[in-house]
Amino acid sequence: MHAELWIAYLLAVTIILIIPGPTIILVVSQAVTYGRKSVVPLAAGVVLGDFTAMTLSLLGLGAVMSASAALFTLFKWIGALYLLYLGIRLWRENPQGESIPYHEHISSGGLFRRSFVVTALNPKSIAFFVAFLPQFIDPCKPVFGQTLMLGGTFLVLAAVNAALYALFASRMREAIRKTAVRKWLNRCGGTALMGAGLITAGMQRSA
Repeated sequence: MHAELWIAYLLAVTIILIIPGPTIILVVSQAVTYGRKSVVPLAAGVVLGDFTAMTLSLLGLGAVMSASAALFTLFKWIGALYLLYLGIRLWRENPQGESIPYHEHISSGGLFRRSFVVTALNPKSIAFFVAFLPQFIDPCKPVFGQTLMLGGTFLVLAAVNAALYALFASRMREAIRKTAVRKWLNRCGGTALMGAGLITAGMQRSA
């Protein structure tokens, strides 16, 4: 792969990842709620979720979803309902102050599962890899090596992006001590997650 092509891909992926979507909304809301210890499991869930979506795309599921309205709708509603569930749960959560131990809120595994499910079940993510990656592959060179490089680049950037968003959000939490303010932040995050769920539910399959 030519260096110029890889740099163009790097810039394109960076811009795409910086724009907040359902995954980043989830990461930020959970990091604000649970603090710095949530950064690693949230970022790990995002990476594995993207890897799953990428693998499914390369196996042909993205093309099938583009052609099958039923399959696209199934993934869409599963993802939308899960986002709504998380949003409602976060909205109803009542922060009690800094003295409550982290493990009483949620385990690292729970945070990992949340970010993984939201990322992996986003139907647009699966379709995205089918439409996006091939544009940067040179058909005159071995495809497998190029795909590995492009996919690995995406996963590294996705991990860094999610971790930076989570770190920033966790610092916001640590700077806020008042329970009323943290409750307000929970409700803002819950509303954003529910909004992301409604947007996901309203997504239309690409023609």
